[in-house]
Amino acid sequence: MADNIARVLADAIAPDPTRPLLTWYDDATGERTELSGATCANWVAKTANLLVDGVGLGPGDVAGVLLPPHWQTAAVLLGCWSAGLTVADAPGDVDVLFVAPARLAEADRWSAGDRYLLALDPFARPLREVPPGYGDFASEVRTHGDHFGAYPPDEPAQAELAARAAARAADLGLNPDTRVLIDVDRYPDPVDWLLAPLAASASTVLVAHPDPTRLGARADAERTTLTLP
Repeated sequence: MADNIARVLADAIAPDPTRPLLTWYDDATGERTELSGATCANWVAKTANLLVDGVGLGPGDVAGVLLPPHWQTAAVLLGCWSAGLTVADAPGDVDVLFVAPARLAEADRWSAGDRYLLALDPFARPLREVPPGYGDFASEVRTHGDHFGAYPPDEPAQAELAARAAARAADLGLNPDTRVLIDVDRYPDPVDWLLAPLAASASTVLVAHPDPTRLGARADAERTTLTLP
């Protein structure tokens, strides 16, 4: 079993990098974004390179992530873990903070060395205005490389997280042939919507603000094999 999250991602992508890995819907806005394994890996690599080369962070440093479930949140979380960072689960002192516009007030409770704002635009377009003290994630991450060569050193927290993801995948009955539809409003924990499917090498369709009348048709259109209850 993989002992860190970078290897979990690499193992999930390796059999077929062109296969859709993560498909994102938001029924409130009508958006749909699909990422192959290769595209997802590029976003993760760019994020890890931003953290390591752009901010100078690495193993032992801490990130705060004030973002809802989203395909860009997946890139941020996986990029942080790939760079060896710990993701904090409560307000405090962190080395870098990633924030959605709706959570700017909450971000004031965090002390951070560097701050990035994510518009969570479906096409990752830059923000028109960026508050003082923040960088525009979409603009800055694009300047970094598509490949990140270093795995973080083995450490207990990531091994435990990978083990939790594998156990959750087994609980849900996920496997490499699964294409699972997940209502992220009901399952906001990244272990459920991101890491468990990756641990099983499953393909994921994520839906925010789901319209119940459309879920059946979407499951048919996306050829999902499982919907989390």
